[in-house]
Amino acid sequence: MHAPSVGEGLQAEAVLLRLRGTHPDWQIIYTHTSSSADALAQRQPADRAGYLPWDRPRDLEPVLDALTPRAVVFAKLDLWPELATGAARRGARIGLVGATVSPVSSRLRWPARALLRAGYAAVTRAGAIADGDAARLARLGVPDARIQVTGDPRFDSALARARTIRDDDPLRILGTGAPTLIAGSTWPADEALLLSAFLVIRRLRPTVRLILAPHEPTPDHLASLDRAAAAVGLPAPVRLSLTDRPAPLLVIDSTGMLARLYAAGTMAYVGGGLGSAGLHSVLEPAACGLPVLFGPNWQNSREAGLLLGARAAMTIGPHPESMAAAWGQWITNEEDRKAAGGRALRVVEEGQGGAARNAELVEGLMQSSELSAQSSVLSPQGSAPSTDTEH
Repeated sequence: MHAPSVGEGLQAEAVLLRLRGTHPDWQIIYTHTSSSADALAQRQPADRAGYLPWDRPRDLEPVLDALTPRAVVFAKLDLWPELATGAARRGARIGLVGATVSPVSSRLRWPARALLRAGYAAVTRAGAIADGDAARLARLGVPDARIQVTGDPRFDSALARARTIRDDDPLRILGTGAPTLIAGSTWPADEALLLSAFLVIRRLRPTVRLILAPHEPTPDHLASLDRAAAAVGLPAPVRLSLTDRPAPLLVIDSTGMLARLYAAGTMAYVGGGLGSAGLHSVLEPAACGLPVLFGPNWQNSREAGLLLGARAAMTIGPHPESMAAAWGQWITNEEDRKAAGGRALRVVEEGQGGAARNAELVEGLMQSSELSAQSSVLSPQGSAPSTDTEH
């Protein structure tokens, strides 16, 4: 199972937890490419976890020789063409789980589409999260007959994690006693907007709080946040590592706690929608029953569209006035805010089931691979197995 970063890793985790429970005898290898996924990789229900080598035959062939996988499964979309085609030539089944293709994805354009086509053509079975994604997978080269709509395992993962947050979790105290905005996975553009809007909001409601969880809480970045807050006249940010109490402006200076942190908030802002980085996951705050704000570049996120359609989220423009207006609306109208948070939670609840359906897809890959291996042993020609699921 390959999942490049944290978002894809949460999809994979929901599927692997089911597979590990029903198939304890399987050997599961989990790979990733982003350093931000290190902690998640180590908790995966897998026998081994680590980084995937470069997608070059000379780097991948020793791995395939050592593992001789029956199936190679990619989470979401990050299919590596050399790995997919190389494994398929050796008889492995190739799968995609929780597969999604944004309508604006660069993979759909030349030259990426041509370069990646062989890898997608090698897919034995793809589980798309929705009909539109299934159609775009076919454009990338996955044969129509091998695509089915299985839903998004992230909905299962987000809700399961939210339900494990204890009432006495120490992070919850950070949002007690005052309206608190949790801003998760923020980039500098998000933070500049949030700090300026926070200054406006504090004039109207001095008790309001802001908790910033930067996507990359490096020492240099945290120092820049200190300078940015001072430049607009805000109180000095307090780092979580130095306190266990609420503060007007709190900065999370470590990783791995954002999903729990949302439970402390009254509303959320998710970063990445102001630039080209891509909007980060809105499911974790929604699973905690929070209404969500994000920037205008959200089109790569199907779940953001679902929240907007349910009136559980609002988009803001690139100016502090837009951010302050939306933020202030949910502070002053508590009834509307709570109703929006309830709708956000229902969106997540209605998306359940993807983990089970994608796990069944992987089981089918393993079963067909086993049957194919038996057929090859019995066949006098010993021909290589086809990647077609009807074999």
